[in-house]
Amino acid sequence: MGIEGVGARVARKEDKRFITGAGRYVDDMVVPGMKHAAFVRSPHAHAQIKKIDVKTAQGMPGVIGVLTGKELKADGIGNLICGWMIHSKDGSPMKMGAWSPLAVDKVRYVGDAVVIVVAETKGQARDAAEAVEITYKELKAVVDATKALEKGAPQVHAEAENNLIFDWEIGDGKATDAAIKAAAHVTRMKIVNNRLVPNAMEPRAALGHYDKAEDHYTCWTTSQNPHVARLVMSAFYNVAPENKLRVIAPDVGGGFGSKIYIYPEEIVCLWASKKTGVPVKWVADRTESFLTDAHGRDHVSMVEMAFDKNNRITGLKVDTIANLGAYMSLFSSCVPTYLYATLLSGQYDIPAIHANVRTVYTNTAPVDAYRGAGRPEATYLLERTMEAAARELGVSPADLRRKNFITTFPHQTPVIMNYDTGDYATSLDAAMKTADYAGFAARKADAAGKGKLRGIGMSCYIEACGIAPSAAVGSLGAGVGLWESAEVRVNAVGTIEVLTGSHSHGQGHETTFAQLVNQRFGVPIDSVSIVHGDTDKVQMGMGTYGSRSGAVGMSAIAKALDKVEAKAKKIAAHLLEADEGDIVIENGEVKVAGTDKSLPWFQVALAAYTAHNLPAGMEPGLKETAFYDPANFTFPAGCYICEVEIDPDTGATEIVQFVAADDFGNIINPMIVEGQVHGGIAQGVGQALLEGAHYDASGQLLTASYMDYTMPRAGDLPSFKVSTSNTPCPSNPLGIKGCGEAGAIGSPPAVINAITDAIGIPDIAMPATPSTVWAAIRAAK
Repeated sequence: MGIEGVGARVARKEDKRFITGAGRYVDDMVVPGMKHAAFVRSPHAHAQIKKIDVKTAQGMPGVIGVLTGKELKADGIGNLICGWMIHSKDGSPMKMGAWSPLAVDKVRYVGDAVVIVVAETKGQARDAAEAVEITYKELKAVVDATKALEKGAPQVHAEAENNLIFDWEIGDGKATDAAIKAAAHVTRMKIVNNRLVPNAMEPRAALGHYDKAEDHYTCWTTSQNPHVARLVMSAFYNVAPENKLRVIAPDVGGGFGSKIYIYPEEIVCLWASKKTGVPVKWVADRTESFLTDAHGRDHVSMVEMAFDKNNRITGLKVDTIANLGAYMSLFSSCVPTYLYATLLSGQYDIPAIHANVRTVYTNTAPVDAYRGAGRPEATYLLERTMEAAARELGVSPADLRRKNFITTFPHQTPVIMNYDTGDYATSLDAAMKTADYAGFAARKADAAGKGKLRGIGMSCYIEACGIAPSAAVGSLGAGVGLWESAEVRVNAVGTIEVLTGSHSHGQGHETTFAQLVNQRFGVPIDSVSIVHGDTDKVQMGMGTYGSRSGAVGMSAIAKALDKVEAKAKKIAAHLLEADEGDIVIENGEVKVAGTDKSLPWFQVALAAYTAHNLPAGMEPGLKETAFYDPANFTFPAGCYICEVEIDPDTGATEIVQFVAADDFGNIINPMIVEGQVHGGIAQGVGQALLEGAHYDASGQLLTASYMDYTMPRAGDLPSFKVSTSNTPCPSNPLGIKGCGEAGAIGSPPAVINAITDAIGIPDIAMPATPSTVWAAIRAAK
């Protein structure tokens, strides 16, 4: 293995351009003749649009066009869609209300786009946007999902009676009810998963350019999956035929799920470019991001967990209400269903599970996948309930978990998933040892002597990455396949280009993907280029989300490398007059095993393109393509332990220790994996202690800036102690599982379990801010 190959701690090669300010983001793109856009957005959460007067705005300096939803509809632009069909338990399809890219008759949340203004400068566009006069008839709003289901609540969409989108179930209700009835003990909890705003470092942006001479559209956008954006904008939104639309996602400054979807702005900027005859760029400001980026989480659940006399779990019953906001976003329907309820078995052997999920419209920003997408909600519910059960039963939380672990694989859960492999006890043991779990009592006593409350909490999570296979998700309602593509081009001088359908927006693909090539052929990673994010350069691919780039994207690359390797060996065998089975490729050379006969890698590549001496019937060139459709999800798992110290006089919580022990299967680059875990834990701690999106009763977002929405900073976090074990994934050629979301999945329940342990209360709401903790301490007294 070369020092840059699989398993090496190679520094990210893309970071040089990022830390020197040389990254190229959508806002850096400049097209000749480009103008700027501003959107007029609804100030009301729910209102009828009675009149739009654009005359004053049209006459203002620099204004090129002021366009409305009626004009957009007249040009045949379609409504935004949800791409995953869910049916209610009575067989009826989900109730998808119309979402026009520019509102026509009605607005349904504060920030709903109504008018686009195009002007010479950003300032002129914003000034003119303020001059657009819109007359609204304000309607009553509803922001709480539970209240939205009540009789007489304001109707968000006429299509969805009582605001119910679907009423879905999974599992065996009769068996679960029987288990609860026969149980020796039942733990019951209400679990609330707070709403979050994603807050990627780079705000969303779009640049639409219609080339009249070519009758061709180009969209630069902050997207995690440009091919899906092109597909949907052509097939459903009627922006342009697919062969006349190019979508480019250049460097993207973070996504975390919020940039998977197609938003109104990309559609409207492309349409406005054709309408006005100029390229149109829009870049969100931070308040626009707070108001209009898809939010995450927002579940309210009732849980019943049944135990027998030996403290073995016999049944789990869950009833969840999920708030999907004002409209159904692209993948919103699958998050609280197939990405959530299918993980409710966790790491535990639970014979009977039943989950009922109701999704609801409210007058709030649309809710969709956010880092972890359903799995954090499932883990939080399960691990908070396990912790509460351990306290009620008077047993060690670690022992209760260990007693109920799945220990034989493969394991079929009652909720679809078939876990292929795992070793949960090893992660638990590693975390407990690193955390000095046995020494906690002494540390608690020492803290008490200083007037502090000390608590410890754990979380044993499992997640499902690399959603698969396509035939299976298709049968469950997915509108697209979830395979991935790759093309490997060996150039005539031996350098290599890898074109991938995966998209990198901070994960380090340019390094890890190149390490895979280095491992195979021994070429330096600087001789390997990773090309992604451009639908004109890269063949159709499915993008990056759900921790799929390694397990699915790299598996496609590995398959393409197999084909390149096979052809290179045929060429080398012919040139070296050797048997093909004796050819090996290592350290940048192609050799005949057991001899001193060899050729440098570049010479084999050159021979493929000069074609002067190839095996009979062989085509010139050295370029191969592959598609990979996974046979199963991958199932990363681990144990997180959090230790906190709380000042009872102020409610301030300090995380004094955080330990993460993960099983990600085979690891390509340990340093990058550690970075992903660190980032995920930071986001999970943010949810547990600091972050929460709050609307008032009229639908105004009260946390629409960093003045009111608190993001974690370095001072809020300890130095994490991370480690990994390895049960290789058997269902992909690389044995890898995915690591991008684990930290955000496993950390929130560990933090809240530690806080409730310190205070001695059964539950506390996230975010557990100082005021919330202080009030809980007073209430407990």
